[in-house]
Amino acid sequence: MNTPAEASHNHPHPSGHDHKKCVSEALDTAAQLCVVRGVQLTPIRHQVLELIWDSHKAVKAYDLLDRIKPLQNAAKPATIYRALDFLIEQGLIHRVESLNAFVGCNCSGHQHEQLLLICNNCQEVEERSAPEVMRALSREIRQADFIVHSKAIEIHGICAKCAQTMSSEQS
Repeated sequence: MNTPAEASHNHPHPSGHDHKKCVSEALDTAAQLCVVRGVQLTPIRHQVLELIWDSHKAVKAYDLLDRIKPLQNAAKPATIYRALDFLIEQGLIHRVESLNAFVGCNCSGHQHEQLLLICNNCQEVEERSAPEVMRALSREIRQADFIVHSKAIEIHGICAKCAQTMSSEQS
């Protein structure tokens, strides 16, 4: 039987992106980080992480629950939320506040700020480091004597792939 993420890997990513490798690397990094940090990547946490990495689209908690039920019949909303809390705490996923959903983190190995580009058409979320933007934002925050608890920028629009498709369809 396929693992949760393998089910979608039968469909190639349109940009030539090797998503199977992408998922494998994300899961390997998560396992290594958990060992180094002395925390448990339990089977349910691993499955939730794998389902989140199933695509680069943000996924809602109840969608995760629906998809994990066939694998973990006893899974309840609290089970998913505990796993999500752990994965966020470990920096393995990000919460996309504007969508009330979650996406895998491309930079799990280190603490970082996030700029998330969210395509309104295909729903894919791209994580960018945007160091110049973050430095400028940090300067503004310091000037305001504001104490930051978390910092994420979410920008909604149309990704390059969808814009190109839309442009081709209009021609």
